[in-house]
Order: sequence, then C-alpha cells, then structure tokens
Amino acid sequence: MAALGVYGAGLIIRTAGKGCRVMNLLRPGERLDDLLVSNLRIIQDASAFCFSMDAVLLSHFATLRQGDSVVDLGTGTGIIPLLLTTRAKLKHLIGIELQPQVVERTQRSVKLNALQDKIEIICGDLRQIEQLLPGFRVNLVTSNPPYLPLGDGQVSLTSQQAIARHEVCCQLEDVARAASYLLGTGGRFALVHRPHRLTEIFHWLNKFKLEPKRLRLVYPRAGLEPNMVLIESVRDARPGLKILPPLFVYEGDNYTPEVTALYFREGV
Repeated sequence: MAALGVYGAGLIIRTAGKGCRVMNLLRPGERLDDLLVSNLRIIQDASAFCFSMDAVLLSHFATLRQGDSVVDLGTGTGIIPLLLTTRAKLKHLIGIELQPQVVERTQRSVKLNALQDKIEIICGDLRQIEQLLPGFRVNLVTSNPPYLPLGDGQVSLTSQQAIARHEVCCQLEDVARAASYLLGTGGRFALVHRPHRLTEIFHWLNKFKLEPKRLRLVYPRAGLEPNMVLIESVRDARPGLKILPPLFVYEGDNYTPEVTALYFREGV
C-alpha cells in the first residue's frame, strides 16, 4: 500500500517498493517515490538532496519537439530527463552530474524505469564540457543549477546538499557557457533560477549568444513576491523577449489547478 505525502514542495506517492527487483535497487536510507505519470518512479535519499518543484516546472516549461536530443546540466536525481520522456518521443537524453554517488543513484532510477536506451547519465564536470561531449550538439539544454553564491545564506551541512544549493562547483557563467557550447544556431536553453539574479542571468546569456525569448515568473501565491523565474533562450536568435503570464503555486492551502495538472496527467 502506498502512502501519500509531500516532499520537496512536490506531491508524490511514497511506496515501500514492489517486488525483488525494486528492493535490490534500493540502498539503506533511500526511498522510492512515484512521479504520478507514465508509471515512473525515482530513487531518492533525503539526507542528500531531493528534487523540488523547480525542476518539475522547468521540465514542463522547456519547449520540446519530437525527436529532440537533450542535455540536462547538473542533473542531480535525474528528475528532468525522466519527466521530459513523458512529454514527447525524444531521440536521446544525457544528464551530466559531478558527484559519483549521485550519478550511481540516478543510474539506478533510469534502470528501474527501463529507460537505459533513452537516458544516459554521465559523471563529469560541466565546466569541462568540451572534454565530456566533444563536438556534441543537441536541440535543447536544461538546467536547474545552484541558486546561491558562496557567502549568500547558510551552506548546507552535507557536501551533496551544498553542491546542489550553492555555487561551490559551478557558477552561472559556467552553466551558460556549457549550454552555448552544446547548442547550434536555433538551439534552446531552458533555465530555472531566482528572480533576484536576473541581471546576472541576462549578462551571461548575452555573453554566450543565448538570446532570452520566453520568461515566466513563479509566485508562491497571489500577493507575494516571485521566488522563481523560468527563462528559455535561443542560440544566435534576434532580440525579442515574450513575458508569459505569472504562475501561482498555491491558492489557499492547495495547489492551483495549473500546478496540480502538472503532477496528475497522462504521459505520451
């Protein structure tokens, strides 16, 4: 029997696992979460770092087309590649992650969902993208990078959490440069970040020829300031930014219908 719960601001179902195959894939301290679409499940360790709503919103915001090739920079749990497979029939997805322990866990999630033919998780530093994927070109790059510069906020106690939340191992410049390298003219880069860093974001996007084309601010609820921004840029595009309607997460104590629909839906 599954127990319903809320983790990382995302509505999921926690289950003890079904069958020997699942139990063999889990390690001490890990849990198995249901993504509520296409029978996908994900292995997570709450003592390390679990995915949040940011990644879910980004996976739905990015423009996706049939047959696209995708690279997710700093893939973490692999939540973005997993969810992207439910939106369109894609050619190939690569997730790049720096931490070997996280990579190993994410590879088990891919195996659990029998998506090894679609998703490849690579252990490597996105700052060395030319060595990781020499001459590689894709249609779409996504990233849910660390939001906080070092010295801004309290650094997490575990190294995995610190790397996920603070710019310990990569900065905005590194992410934009890696995305630009992977995209040819017309390629798309979808990013989720914090609104208070928009000036920096636009600076680095411009430097690496990534023209912002779509932007959407995310608000916890009406009357509060936005706490997320979703931006999609196009490599070598002409100027012209479209500001999309605001997205509100909560209405009273519940998710708004738009957010609820992202979790409870049918996949391709």
